[in-house]
Amino acid sequence: MKAVVCRSPGDLVLEDRAAPGAPPPGWARVAVSHVGICGTDYHIFEGKHPFLAYPRIMGHEVSGTVVERGEGVDLPVAEPVIINPYLACGKCIACRHGKPNCCVSIEVLGVHRDGAMCDEILVPAQNLYPANGLSLADAAAVEFLAIGAHAVRRSLAAPGQRTLVIGAGPIGLGTALFARIAGLDVSLLDMSTERLNFAEGELGLAALDGSKAPATDLVREATSGEGFDLVFDATGNTQSVQSAFAHVAHGGTLVLVSVVKDDITFSDPEFHKREMTLVGSRNALRADFDHVAASIRKGAVPLGKLVTHRTTLAGTARDLARWAHEKSGLIKAVIEVGS
Repeated sequence: MKAVVCRSPGDLVLEDRAAPGAPPPGWARVAVSHVGICGTDYHIFEGKHPFLAYPRIMGHEVSGTVVERGEGVDLPVAEPVIINPYLACGKCIACRHGKPNCCVSIEVLGVHRDGAMCDEILVPAQNLYPANGLSLADAAAVEFLAIGAHAVRRSLAAPGQRTLVIGAGPIGLGTALFARIAGLDVSLLDMSTERLNFAEGELGLAALDGSKAPATDLVREATSGEGFDLVFDATGNTQSVQSAFAHVAHGGTLVLVSVVKDDITFSDPEFHKREMTLVGSRNALRADFDHVAASIRKGAVPLGKLVTHRTTLAGTARDLARWAHEKSGLIKAVIEVGS
């Protein structure tokens, strides 16, 4: 089969790889249809991922079609599926408590093991969710949107709460959209006027432009000095995460959607006097995938606006390398692998 392989940082090639072969019991062989390109993929290409062994086939935002079933698998052949890329052990404390998204031994397709920028892939059947009427193009967007949907669910937010999402990349936009679907009063903060113009003009989200004034001033003005009931940070930027504590109202909640490599420090007196809640959010659960898929079917998610760039498997090595640096107009890029 054909596969796009990142041999080492900056070295991305299309090469022939052995097809995956027959699936073992409990697994299925899936013909890949569409793959979304994530910020993680750009980081892998650029050599910025801290826990990755090269060479690696990237790709974890995936849709496809079942072509062969292992023993004990009930999904029918030719079933269109959404792939949950988080492979969990099923035995650790997190898995036993119904949280395979933060499994102690989690393996994410395209990160800890080879992913789906290829023709076919083997996947545990429990990680395959029937698309149930979603197009395969739309099904490939479910995973990245589920990250934000999970963060919103983790926040335990109540409808009407004044909410700030920091970061207008795909994850931040997804978080903002699902915060709005949950009935929250959403504003989006970013340093990119271009991204904010897109969010405001195309998605109808209120925008706070951090390139024009300090974020603390913008937050003060937007909330009459009270701060936001709920703040999500989806920037992956240490300074932004640490600054976000100051944007939270007394009694409010800060949700860390993105991950940074550095230690995070904050003022304990400020944290305690607000009686803040600090929440970590990692990956997503089946309930989040189902919620996203249902929202797309209802027309509540404008995927036609979010997916701005497309390529083929043969064009991925060229285009991904270019898009890692040419960000203007780019929100979400998708690889069209199969029909």
